[in-house]
Amino acid sequence: MPVPFQRVYLQSAGSFLPGDPVDNERMDDYIAPLNRLSQRIKRRILAENGIRARHYAIDAEGRTTFTNAQLAAGAIRDCLARGGADLTQVSMLASGSSGGDTLMPGFANMIQGELAAPPMETLSVHGICAAGVGAIQAAAQGIELGAHRSALAVAAEMPSRLFKRSRFAARGYETDFDSHFLRWMLSDGAGALLLSDGAALAGDKGLKLRLKWVHQRAFSGDYPVCMQLGLTEDRERGHLDFGSWAEAEAAGALSLRQDIRLLPHLFDIGIHEYAQLVKDGWVDPARVDHFLCHYSSEKFIPVVEDLMAKAGLAIPRERWYSNLAWRGNTGAASILVMLAEFLQTRTLQPGEQIFCYVPESGRFMAAYMLLEVEAADAPPATVAAPQAKAAPAEDEFIAPPHDPGAAPDGLRDLLTELASVWHDYRSQVWRTPLVRKIRERRFAVPDYLNWMAQWVPQVREGSLWMREGAASLTGDYQTLAALIDVHAGEEQNDFQILFDDYRKAGGPVNDIAQLHRNPGGEALNAYLHGLAATPNPIGLLGAIYVIEGTGQRIVPALLPLLKAALKLPPDVFRFLEYHGHNDEHHLSRWLMAVEMVMAIDPAGDAPRKIVETARHTASLYLMQFQHITQG
Repeated sequence: MPVPFQRVYLQSAGSFLPGDPVDNERMDDYIAPLNRLSQRIKRRILAENGIRARHYAIDAEGRTTFTNAQLAAGAIRDCLARGGADLTQVSMLASGSSGGDTLMPGFANMIQGELAAPPMETLSVHGICAAGVGAIQAAAQGIELGAHRSALAVAAEMPSRLFKRSRFAARGYETDFDSHFLRWMLSDGAGALLLSDGAALAGDKGLKLRLKWVHQRAFSGDYPVCMQLGLTEDRERGHLDFGSWAEAEAAGALSLRQDIRLLPHLFDIGIHEYAQLVKDGWVDPARVDHFLCHYSSEKFIPVVEDLMAKAGLAIPRERWYSNLAWRGNTGAASILVMLAEFLQTRTLQPGEQIFCYVPESGRFMAAYMLLEVEAADAPPATVAAPQAKAAPAEDEFIAPPHDPGAAPDGLRDLLTELASVWHDYRSQVWRTPLVRKIRERRFAVPDYLNWMAQWVPQVREGSLWMREGAASLTGDYQTLAALIDVHAGEEQNDFQILFDDYRKAGGPVNDIAQLHRNPGGEALNAYLHGLAATPNPIGLLGAIYVIEGTGQRIVPALLPLLKAALKLPPDVFRFLEYHGHNDEHHLSRWLMAVEMVMAIDPAGDAPRKIVETARHTASLYLMQFQHITQG
């Protein structure tokens, strides 16, 4: 749930970008390519990310020209000057960063020292992109609680020191793609906000800008590490586990890396959180006048835009604002740098809303803020729990989380409920002992065989309960039978493919009937067979949604990890490969079936049955995952 505020205002915002802008042609003077591969990666990434200029706090020889604390101090000075304030009026300093200049002490304390600031409360938020929002929230809470009249939130990043060519000498100037990638993405800079309990917004006389709420949610228990510094490429050892810093550097443990294969999941969860904020009444897309979205590359603009559109919650592109192209990606500082420049270049009107979204790829977080412009004489705000949005109009729609196309009209409520069921289920699956073992690279061939052996009996029953369900359809619903029979026909031999994979990987059991039966899988099949035997078992569509979604969204994410961990030939993963490629088409067919059901009985209780069955199926499928490591 978001943290609401009623007496926190943004008094001013400032930034500090070191040195002159560095265009793409001059990047080699600072971040020199390592080898021939590096040049190709550079060209590809710069063509995609849309960044034309950025700033570095190092010179062409790799010498530091500003420390990270000095960047932060520069942003604070700019912020205070724009707000007509000074440090004596500030009693709290909260900082956000992926790292200061020292491992200890905290970054906020180093900034305070750099400023020679008077005694005050300090807080250092350590993270990646969302750390800046964490600092803002901490400062705002101090004001809301009455502990402070004014507080500073600052974020600063200085990754250039990690990217200079000399850092890679210990490895012979050879490194993996994940660490190559970020060298051409990140740059240096700092941003600061001065928050207070009611001062006017500098530059817009007669106006004040209220921070309405901040929402942060981490999904670190659901996914592997995506962006990290301090671990080796295989994530097996940390930099402190080596005998010396030199050994850690030679092993690549001091290279900043990002696993770009995981990034689609980051936007998936981020847009789901946004949809939930809308559903719960915290934000109304129609009321958002300015959308400040932090993205690392312009390549991700259509990704975010498409996901928002599929959720029926799009914010028109002309309302988006970003300065990525000419300020670069400054990590945790980006949203503060963006806000500062936005406020300095835009004329705002009372009632306008500014919505901020910051995804963090470290171990997946999503952060949001909503600000609203008020007239200077507006009465003090009162905060009440927002009301959930009224039932949507018939022409609004939301697509299921796995369907690539637009959803038909009139399905918003059903698909929103299913998306909620899905994301809760997905989160729990990623935290099961089985998936954790895969994520942590502790998964071995016996584990794979154990999993496949328990999965075969469950998959074997799939086409059977589908056909039973089709046979139970009567009246107008009989038109669905042909569609379900097609689906069942495609899957009737899936269990044999899975069993063949098991045998090729070294599975010792020759007779399928002798395989270990998973309690969760047995419970799921019993439930679905029982439901299929009832008249017009429309709820089975909810089961198909969860099962096919698992094949399309979860299995493809696990497959690269399995292939990396297991020294097995490619043809032992045929079943997993097949579902990753084909379940998208299965879900499109599922959507057609839902359309038919709604057309047959638009006022009936089919949506309730589908959601209820999806929820039960998710619970039982999760039980199957839980029991695999116990078999």
